[in-house]
Amino acid sequence: MKLKLSQMFLHVRRNLLFALPLLALVLAGCVTKDNKDLYSEPEPGYGGVEQVARLHIGDSVIITFDGPPTPIAPHEEIIKEDGTVTLPDIGHVKASGLTSGELQDAIQKKYVPDIYTRLTVTVKTGDRVFFVRGDVKAPGRQIYTGPITLTKAITSAGDFTEFANRRNVVLIRASGKRFSVDCVAILDGKKPDPSVYPGDQIDVRKKHF
Repeated sequence: MKLKLSQMFLHVRRNLLFALPLLALVLAGCVTKDNKDLYSEPEPGYGGVEQVARLHIGDSVIITFDGPPTPIAPHEEIIKEDGTVTLPDIGHVKASGLTSGELQDAIQKKYVPDIYTRLTVTVKTGDRVFFVRGDVKAPGRQIYTGPITLTKAITSAGDFTEFANRRNVVLIRASGKRFSVDCVAILDGKKPDPSVYPGDQIDVRKKHF
């Protein structure tokens, strides 16, 4: 009986040892170390700075309405990963890649004349932001003021703490793609420093001692 229990314990232990690496991969959110897409140009309507100010995934927009007999409350929303905003009565409207004026026209055409005979739509943009969290000295929301790289974005959040794992920083694009980045190699000049765009998230993890 004791022998059977011992064999069962060994069998369970082997299965756990096999399963733990798979579980760690799942919990890591499918972070990829294959960074072939990390330095590629972003998809249209995503990040960057252009001569014409266009809306991007992760941007905040404030939409106001004037003219209908029953007032409509202002609508504030962050442009979703599919590039749309969702409005009452008309549903999803494509926003990324458009200027504020183009989005105004697109919304107005959906409302007038099918729902309202008279309506003026105004679109204003909020701050464009990215997020730095984890083992940095000042984690939180950072204002995107123009082109910035990963290591400079971390510096803008107070820089690494002494416990930060600089060799496995996770960069999460607004599209949901996740990349593991070795910041030590970047700072040593061995790898290029990837760009950070509005809506991106940077997760600085703790070192394992």
